[in-house]
Amino acid sequence: MQFFAVFTTLAAFAAVAVSSPVNVAENTGSASIISDAEMAHWLATTDAELTFIGALPNPLAKRSAQTTTVTFCTKSIGPICGGTCTVYTGGVTCLDTTGTACISATKDVGFCDETECNGDCSALSQCGTTMAGGFCATPNTKSILVSPL
Repeated sequence: MQFFAVFTTLAAFAAVAVSSPVNVAENTGSASIISDAEMAHWLATTDAELTFIGALPNPLAKRSAQTTTVTFCTKSIGPICGGTCTVYTGGVTCLDTTGTACISATKDVGFCDETECNGDCSALSQCGTTMAGGFCATPNTKSILVSPL
C-alpha cells in the first residue's frame, strides 16, 4: 500500500512538471560574452571592416574549447559597435588594442587602459555599458588579456 501512495505522489509531481513548461535560457553570465554561433552570425552580417589575426574562428577545430574569439572595434555610435574591427581567435595572449571603443568575446577577457595588459583592468563579464550584438562599450582600452579562465 505504501508503494502505491509513493508512486501516486511521484506521478502527480511528474504530471505537474510536464504540464508546466519553463523556458530555460542559456546563461553566459554577461551580455558581452557570446556563443561561437552568435559571434559567427555577427561576423557574417556586419558591415564593419574586419581584420582577422590568429586562427580563423572554427568551433569544430581540435581544442576549440581552449580558444577564445575576441572582436574589438574602433567606433561606437549609440548602441552600435563598428568601424574597423579586429577579430582574434586563439589562446592566452595580451593584445595591443589601442583605439578600441568596444569589444565582444566568446569567453571572459580582461581589458586594460594601458598597453601590455597593465594599468586599470576590468573583466568583460563585468561590462558596465552593454551594446547591440553582444558588445561592451570599452572606451580608452589599450590592451586585452585573453586567458584560459
